[in-house]
Amino acid sequence: MTQPQPAPTPPLSLPAPAGGLPRVPASFFGMVLGFGGLGGAWREAHRLWSLPAAVGEALLAAAALIWAVLLFLYVAKWISARREAQSELDHPIQCCFVGLIGVATMLVALGALPYSRPLGIGLLTLGALFTAAFGIWRTGLLWRGGREHATTTPVMYLPTVAGSFVTATGLGALGLQDWGQMAFGAGFFSWLAIESVLMVRLYTAAPMEPMLRPSLGIQLAPPTVGLIAYLAVNPGPPDLIAHALLGYGVLQGLLLLRMIPWIAEHPFTPSYWGFTFGLTALATAPLRMIERGDTGAAATLAPALFVIANAAIALIALLTVRLLAQGRLFPKPAAAR
Repeated sequence: MTQPQPAPTPPLSLPAPAGGLPRVPASFFGMVLGFGGLGGAWREAHRLWSLPAAVGEALLAAAALIWAVLLFLYVAKWISARREAQSELDHPIQCCFVGLIGVATMLVALGALPYSRPLGIGLLTLGALFTAAFGIWRTGLLWRGGREHATTTPVMYLPTVAGSFVTATGLGALGLQDWGQMAFGAGFFSWLAIESVLMVRLYTAAPMEPMLRPSLGIQLAPPTVGLIAYLAVNPGPPDLIAHALLGYGVLQGLLLLRMIPWIAEHPFTPSYWGFTFGLTALATAPLRMIERGDTGAAATLAPALFVIANAAIALIALLTVRLLAQGRLFPKPAAAR
């Protein structure tokens, strides 16, 4: 007997511009995570391998600039197109991307810390408060149930898992290891709970619609971003947990590599930036492990992972620029259609 299929989820489309300003979706903040994460990897590579420091700082500056522009446009959307902004917030999938605003703000804060500690602390505080408030609010709605299997995707990690891990990393950078360990715990156990739900959906429900498949790239982030958070709040040489997280991150990367042909059945869109945060974390974590004396598997994998992350981010960035040049990154104003 054939079970009825759930109604298709509305596509992750870009809202139309108004008043000359593009109404960017919150998912665009994934670009900040990609550039910021790669900038952090280059900072580590400069300390470890003496690679040019200017590259990492330029990437972090680009992340900060993109964050500032996107934040302005997102706030403008709430002012000029409140109904569309509210619709995004109420959407069962797009809503979770709103949590990226706080995560992106904290990444910008980590980039700013070496230049201005007060600015870094201020941005980190604002990002962490937004992340915690949004994560608690959204999770409270999810716990009410009634969610269709088709809407269960890795974007569910963003509010609590990504937010908590980046909060832990920021607190560790400020020397607040005990508070950071609490944030790590919040992210770690949220990850385990959400992944169990997601695996049931992937193994047993109908295949993802092509437009949703790029969201699987987010699957790489929990173990790798979690590893960076763990290292930030757990001083000392890498231990069993650190190596286990790295191993699970490598496994997720290999699984995604195997699934690329299936995922790529959907043409390139900015949603592919979902791959970048996990990729850059996978490149950064082994470098930090080497700094702490690791000479084994992490040291062997680090050069290859660093090259792969750089190549992937460069390709995604070039494809994004091509969309912009072709006028397809944002939809044209209604008058021009």
